[in-house]
Amino acid sequence: MTEHLEVELKFDADSGFVLPDLSDLAAVGEPVIHELEAVYHDTDDLRLAARKLTLRRRTGGTDAGWHLKIPAGPDAKREHRAPLSDSLPAELAGLLHAYVRGREVRPVATLTTVRTVRELRSPSGEVLAEVADDLVTGTIAGTPGGSSWREIEVELVSGDPALLAEVGSRLHEAGARRSAGSSKLGRLLASRIAAPPAWDGPRAGDALLRHLAAQVDDLLSWDPRVRLEQFDAVHKMRVAVRRLRSVLASGRPLLDRAVTDPLQPELRWLAAVLGEVRDAEVLHERFSERLASLPEVCEADPAWLRRIKKRERKGYAAVREELSGERYFTLLDALDRLLAAPPFTKRAHRDAEEELRALLRRSWRRLENAHAAIGEAPSAEEADEARHETRKAAKRVRYTADAVQEVLGKDARTVSKAAKSLQEVLGRFQDGVIAQEQLRAVKPASVQEAFGLGALYGLEHCEAGRARDEVEAAWADARALALPRLG
Repeated sequence: MTEHLEVELKFDADSGFVLPDLSDLAAVGEPVIHELEAVYHDTDDLRLAARKLTLRRRTGGTDAGWHLKIPAGPDAKREHRAPLSDSLPAELAGLLHAYVRGREVRPVATLTTVRTVRELRSPSGEVLAEVADDLVTGTIAGTPGGSSWREIEVELVSGDPALLAEVGSRLHEAGARRSAGSSKLGRLLASRIAAPPAWDGPRAGDALLRHLAAQVDDLLSWDPRVRLEQFDAVHKMRVAVRRLRSVLASGRPLLDRAVTDPLQPELRWLAAVLGEVRDAEVLHERFSERLASLPEVCEADPAWLRRIKKRERKGYAAVREELSGERYFTLLDALDRLLAAPPFTKRAHRDAEEELRALLRRSWRRLENAHAAIGEAPSAEEADEARHETRKAAKRVRYTADAVQEVLGKDARTVSKAAKSLQEVLGRFQDGVIAQEQLRAVKPASVQEAFGLGALYGLEHCEAGRARDEVEAAWADARALALPRLG
């Protein structure tokens, strides 16, 4: 299976549309005609199309095979390709689990396209972009007849985004219109694709649901990349889970707890599943950097560090298994139901500014209480635990501030910044504590290894101590920044 990022613009064009002259932008190649047939697959309720994913089996042209396209930002999709075969390749099917959740994927539509491609080349002959003029005929499985249209696509190859924008501007000036949909399939099936829930009202609950929906989108978008073990994907997916937990907790006055509270242990479970891999990733990267700074006393890749890497690889296998199971699918279904029929309380129907500011103040009070427990702790160990709880409370404030930023604007951004600065200092301390625990657990295989472990432990101990000594100053700065904005 291969993967690449597809960045393109799509335009609708009438039958009489004439491509504008682009020769002043790049050398325009001779037209090449391809005849393509693509059979699109989805669930009966078009779950993939509803999330703007497309799965097709294409024949003809230069890229015959199975293609899975997943949104990756404005005008961009991440395309995964597998060789042509009669049935859906397992490696692509595995990337769909979070979307289809055990439902059958079958053919839903066929598109035949006569494509005329012109390459835009640099003076040295490098292909910068491709302009495809498509005559499309689409049929829906089980439905007589079909529909036809003309579409112009401009896809970047090695060119600059500015070229894409300029070509798009030329097409628009010549009479082409930006396509309303992001795919040909979306255009064909538009009336059958379920529209996502919309909360465009001014109520406090509407603003909260918009943020929750964005976090669910993030969770789903990172899921395939976690399965592929892509860099930082586990971290980003775990952050989306933590944001969901925090906002559901801080938003309890606006949402019926009988519906939202049962989600908390399931989200905690999912965060823990991802945490096994993430913790190993962080430790391996951290210790590798530390060892590189101590070449005189430490082996570059000792056996104990390789064991951490092995734990990471083993963790990915466990993550893929859990992300393909019923417990995960049930959680995703529950989140969908929450968004489709939000369990609003009376307060959710009130003024957004007033209610969301109250949520933010409530989260800050929890942070105040957590910090106070540090000074009240009867022992050093309990003080360290209180610092850990304060870090979690700061993270909740930050995530709550981010959730209400749409309504509270600069006030929320300032509170988020204050909470993040405190969280980072406490995080440095906590990371040092965890690193020391990991190092203490290693049984050295030699005197040299023991010496190296001791040197590493000393570094971690000193850095954790420095971070601990910065906590109170960071707390004072965070309060000074946030309190005037809380109202």
